[in-house]
Amino acid sequence: MPQLRQKILVLYLHTPDLNSNVVAWSMYDGTGSTTPTTGDSDKPPYNSVVEAMQHGWRVVQFPQQFPAYPGMEYSTSYLRFEYILEKMEEIDD
Repeated sequence: MPQLRQKILVLYLHTPDLNSNVVAWSMYDGTGSTTPTTGDSDKPPYNSVVEAMQHGWRVVQFPQQFPAYPGMEYSTSYLRFEYILEKMEEIDD
C-alpha cells in the first residue's frame, strides 16, 4: 500500500508578491528519491511561488511583513521574503 511522504520547498522572492522572481531556494525530499542540496543548481526549480503552486505545491508559510525603516534601503541582511511550500507524494512501501 502506498504511503505519503512530504517534500519541502523553500523559495525566497525578490518582493513579497507571489508572482515575484525567485532569488534563492532550497528543497528537502522526504520521499528519499532525490537528495537535493543547497547550491546544486544555478536555476531555481520554479520562477515564482505561483508557478510552484500550479505544479501542485501548497504554500504553508508566508513571510512576516515588517515596515520599512527610513535609511535602511541599502542595508544588507537576511532574505526577507521566504515562502515555505509542501507537496505530498506517494512512495511504495
